[in-house]
Amino acid sequence: MVMFLFLVVALAVVVAAVTLAVVGGGESGPLPEVAPERLRDPLPEDRPVDRADLESLRFPVAPRGYRMADVDDALGRVAAELAERDARIADLESALAGARAAAAAPARQEKPGPEDQR
Repeated sequence: MVMFLFLVVALAVVVAAVTLAVVGGGESGPLPEVAPERLRDPLPEDRPVDRADLESLRFPVAPRGYRMADVDDALGRVAAELAERDARIADLESALAGARAAAAAPARQEKPGPEDQR
């Protein structure tokens, strides 16, 4: 009987404590929303991204991994710069091929062919 009385009193205390915590909430009310942690060291805006920037890039941890917006922003930036570099490389390679062809054309005209030797 004493054990039963003890359990009833303990249950009443737990219910009262939970009720006070939920309903009362203290003088300040419920806790304010916390701003999500953002990427502290974003990629540089004033220059192209280099290897050191990517090696030092660290994403803040969110409840289920990383914040998708931060990762998407960083990957988008890197993808845009890689596309720009690929286009620049293609332009330079085509200009080099054109310069080589232009340099080879006069050299062919200066050499006497088998018909000119007669």
